[in-house]
Amino acid sequence: MIATPAARPKIMILNGPNLNLLGVREPQTYGTTTLADIEELCRETAQSLDVAIDFRQSNHEGQIIDWIQEARESADGIILNPAGFTSTSIAILDALLASDLPVIEVHITNIHRREAFRHLSYVSKAATAIIAGAGPHGYQLAITHMSKLSATS
Repeated sequence: MIATPAARPKIMILNGPNLNLLGVREPQTYGTTTLADIEELCRETAQSLDVAIDFRQSNHEGQIIDWIQEARESADGIILNPAGFTSTSIAILDALLASDLPVIEVHITNIHRREAFRHLSYVSKAATAIIAGAGPHGYQLAITHMSKLSATS
């Protein structure tokens, strides 16, 4: 009998509102790295770990919820930078809880060192892990950790 190779783990990486403006929006806070630069960094990291990624961004809460629901059938885990939806979206929290997938929450900045309204994260209540303040490198850390979670499940 010929053994068939196991499918590569697939990680859905979702990015919330205004992250499409990285590189030009508040560079003193978010730096000059663009979302396209982050996507390339994620692709290189995923390739080195032999995992597949599906990288997306939307400014619309409902679209992100639809993608989380899609991930239930198409991914082994979700990495989410909820951006402005971090402290406002119970609907995203509910979708993450219903996904029954490991979730890693990522923030480019340390939300706990910023304005008080940014300290609350509904997403954290569904997160397996949280990475904040590591800049774009946080996405690499999240992919690496998610690949280890996928390998043990």
